[in-house]
Amino acid sequence: MAADEDAQQDYEPQKKKPSSDQDKRRKKIVPGSLMKAVIRPGGGELTPSDGYQVIYHSTIRTLDGVAVESTRREFGGNGTPTRYVLGKSKMILGLMEGIPTMLKGEVAMFKMKPEMHYGEEDCPVSVDDRFPKDSELHFEIELIDFSKVKVITEDLGVLKKVIEEGQGWETPREPYEIKARISAKSGEGKMILACAEQPVFFTFGKSEIPKGLEMGIGTMSRGEKAVIYVTGQYITESPLISAVEGVEEVHFEVELVHLIQVRDVLGDGRLIKRRIRDGRGEFPMDCPLHDSLLRVHYKGILLNAEKTVFYDTKVDNHGQHLEFSSGEGLVPEGFEMSVRLMLPGEIALVTCPPEYAYDKFQRPANVPEGAHVQWEMELLDFETPKDWTGFNFRQIMEDVDKIKGTGNRLFKEGKYQLAKAKYEKVLREFKHVNPQDDDEGKEFSDTRNLLHLNVAACFLKMGDCRKSIEECNKVLDANPIHVKALYRRGMAHMTAGDFEDARNDFNKMMSIDKSSEPAAKAALLQLKKEEQEVHRRARKQFKGLFDKNPGEISEAGVNDTEEIAIENHDNDDHDDLVGNERDIHQDDAAAATAAPTRVSFMSEMLPKARRLFTALGLNRCTIL
Repeated sequence: MAADEDAQQDYEPQKKKPSSDQDKRRKKIVPGSLMKAVIRPGGGELTPSDGYQVIYHSTIRTLDGVAVESTRREFGGNGTPTRYVLGKSKMILGLMEGIPTMLKGEVAMFKMKPEMHYGEEDCPVSVDDRFPKDSELHFEIELIDFSKVKVITEDLGVLKKVIEEGQGWETPREPYEIKARISAKSGEGKMILACAEQPVFFTFGKSEIPKGLEMGIGTMSRGEKAVIYVTGQYITESPLISAVEGVEEVHFEVELVHLIQVRDVLGDGRLIKRRIRDGRGEFPMDCPLHDSLLRVHYKGILLNAEKTVFYDTKVDNHGQHLEFSSGEGLVPEGFEMSVRLMLPGEIALVTCPPEYAYDKFQRPANVPEGAHVQWEMELLDFETPKDWTGFNFRQIMEDVDKIKGTGNRLFKEGKYQLAKAKYEKVLREFKHVNPQDDDEGKEFSDTRNLLHLNVAACFLKMGDCRKSIEECNKVLDANPIHVKALYRRGMAHMTAGDFEDARNDFNKMMSIDKSSEPAAKAALLQLKKEEQEVHRRARKQFKGLFDKNPGEISEAGVNDTEEIAIENHDNDDHDDLVGNERDIHQDDAAAATAAPTRVSFMSEMLPKARRLFTALGLNRCTIL
């Protein structure tokens, strides 16, 4: 007895699940309100439960034997069985309780009092006013079939029953190309579409098949066989099936024979990758990672009338493949974006616009400017980036220098996103590095600080002052007197229009390190000019706004004969890349100047003022 009490106490802290609407309805059931008599036994041992679709014929009679409603033709119905999903569909209380007690093929009679059918208070299923919902009724139910289904739409207009599982987990999406065997019947079993000998071929997302069928196929994997139940608004007219009058639901039998992965890489239809031959492994888990060493054969084709081949590794490179590391800007951006979506052994056809092909990359002599190209590429294999497991500290730092050097090159080439990724990769891996002595600790800390400041410089070049400041703060949180971090943060504040914060950083620099005075004073001078420019622009923009007499309205802006000149300047295409051995005023001079116009309210009225930075020699954003 004591053991039972202890066991009961162990379960007491467990919270009970909140009562569902169905649980609340079940509490209304009283003994004798629902009675069942088996007319014909069913087969098997399984009975349906929540999540199962049940298909059944029903005939409702009064206690005198008069049929008042039926799905059967002989009693005035249309011959189409009822389909419900237990736990999902709205059902009368008597069937919600009774059908889960039935076996497949069973015929049973349920005697229900009014509160168990349509006479229930707040019954979720409506009925015609002439229906005898206040009377006790007999429900004759034949459970034709039941099975687990996937609910595709919340209104239960599209359901899927899996007949045979497919392979893998990849499912169709726009604009994949699909091959499938499809047949269709109406709810009462009338053939609508016979299965053709050859599979149907269509492009997913192009409305080439009925809407509900496409939604169902979108949940299937290669080789899967299924029945897709479609009703109502989801039976749309398409090239596959014309509008079918008088059909309220269609049952599609589908075998997904093959799916060809077609990816809209940019999402705007310009860079399209089409898989020609499947690769090895599962997408995307077995695709190349960042910093992988890739080996690729490719053929480059101009999308002109002649489809001119401008390069073929198998011909022009003596049969040798192209080998490059991803994330280093060594191939056109569209090429790398596409090959990183491939599996080993895969062949793909990629169409690429000029800005992602050779307009921003070293262009082959036989590729004209502005050319759209097509690459037929085969990913032979790839090597994943090595980790630092088993490395000693010196080996790790040598690898860091190589990665940092690659990042510096990318920064100099103006590929700030790629450069930032290199620095951030090292910072992520640094979380698992543990220096063993003070010398290693200092080298580790100094390198980490330089990487954060390099990331800050990248963000500044990309126009994100806030994130640049956050990276500087990571250094200053650990070392509040880090002069280079103060300088770079000050430049970010100035670019963002936060002049007082910038002034504080520059003044603090000088108080910490006298050797930083030249850079700090130059920055303060520029800061003063920037503030003056803001006020001058503001005065000019609002000139005359408050000059009128009371009751008169002035227009903000310039007068009829005066215009505000907006000057556009280049984005510092000649930034120098310097090593961390330079002095700070050489290392970090005007790190923020290539960023877009500051984002403060007043700065929205200003032109870009990089000419002022150039005049003062502050036109270089550099990497440590």
